[in-house]
Formats: sequence, structure tokens, C-alpha cells
Amino acid sequence: MSDLYLGFDQIFFEKTRLSMISLLYREKYVSYNRFRKIIGGTDGAVYSHLKKLLEGGYIRKKKEIIEDTAHTIYSLTRKGEKRFSDYIDFMEKVVREYKGGQTNGNE
Repeated sequence: MSDLYLGFDQIFFEKTRLSMISLLYREKYVSYNRFRKIIGGTDGAVYSHLKKLLEGGYIRKKKEIIEDTAHTIYSLTRKGEKRFSDYIDFMEKVVREYKGGQTNGNE
């Protein structure tokens, strides 16, 4: 189990940021406002998490104008996609090992 903590840095593995990466992996593009709605918290907290992911190279951002309003849109970088894929692979391995080690309850 220690591989999990050694394989993923604290930027990636923090629960709120991992939730953000999961959302980006599923939806491909997420606006700041959508993150704020789903993740909750203050603007400062959401921004802080996004900034750490940007600095870590896991996500990118761009500004778009939608109906005369500027929106900040985030997406995963290749590094972010790879690290999330590695994380999913690791978790699947953990689940397989757990299920393989389960007994039928008759012991």
C-alpha cells in the first residue's frame, strides 16, 4: 500500500485536487464556476487548489468568452492524464488484490 503514497505527490494526491482531476478526466473541460459549484468552498480555496494543479503541471487553463462573459476553462495536461491513468491502474490492482485475498466467510 505504501506504493500509493510513494507513486503520487502531495499535489496530486490531496483529496480535493484528486476530485478536481477526476472531474476533468470525466468531463474533459471544466469551468472555474463549475468547480466552485461542485467542490464547494470559498473562491480562495478553489483557486488555491487549481493554482497548485497548474504549478504541478497537471492542468492547463484558458480564457473563453461565452455570451459576452469571460470564463476560465480548465483541462488536463498529458502529464495529468497519465498520472490519473496510473492512479486508476494502481487502484484497480489494489481492488483485485483485495478481492483475491477475501475469504468466503466460513473460516
